[in-house]
Amino acid sequence: MNLALWAAKTGLDAQNTQMSVIANNLANTNTTGFKSDRAAFQDLMYQNVQQVGAQSTQNTQYSTGLTLGTGVRIAATEKNYSQGSVLQTAGYLDMSITGQGFFQITMPDGTLSYTRDGAFSLDSQGNLVTASGYPLSPAITIPSSAQSVTVGTDGTVSVTTAGSAKPTTIGQVQLANFVNVQGLQPTGNNLLTESASSGAPQVGTPGTSGLGTVQQGSLETSNVNTVTELVNMIQCQRAYEMNSKAISTTDQMLQYLTQNV
Repeated sequence: MNLALWAAKTGLDAQNTQMSVIANNLANTNTTGFKSDRAAFQDLMYQNVQQVGAQSTQNTQYSTGLTLGTGVRIAATEKNYSQGSVLQTAGYLDMSITGQGFFQITMPDGTLSYTRDGAFSLDSQGNLVTASGYPLSPAITIPSSAQSVTVGTDGTVSVTTAGSAKPTTIGQVQLANFVNVQGLQPTGNNLLTESASSGAPQVGTPGTSGLGTVQQGSLETSNVNTVTELVNMIQCQRAYEMNSKAISTTDQMLQYLTQNV
């Protein structure tokens, strides 16, 4: 295949993938705790026509070479884990994290997943669970006699019951952090899982060991910047058009060559 056609074709593929990333970011503008993605581009292998530094004569060398690129690819998608805005809610079980860390969620198979989405509710047993019904870990059960629930910035959960003026501590929200948060694997439902790249979770009390603090009655919103994403969309569209134009122009050149030879 003509090298120009191939390079432009890889450009179309890469920009199409880039548009998928942008579209997913925009689709999750209102997703609680969502972290935006960005595509990382990488050039492909080069074709060496003339090796740089090769002997041009017995006593001289080429100061520059002749290399032809073969295109581009999307090497990875990386999440932006910067803090999202904090939205105050009326939910006494809503929690947001200010700083680093993730809530731990127990999955049906017993494994742990991690999330920044603190929109918790109660199941039929009084356990704190996510919108999908997965319980918080360590498990926290709110007694049916509780009249009020308080969550401290250090994750301490206490309740007041009828006939008792003194709050009773019933549990502790713990947060997990990772050496390489970029290595966490998104699985949907606002959840992330540990991978070989992320390293093992480092669990601790909120506000200690570099972990963030917990804020009751609030949720962390998506950190997607819609203005930035719209600008990226325009750039992606223009780049796609230019690669398409490169294919069209190369085709016209080849047609001219065949018609005039």
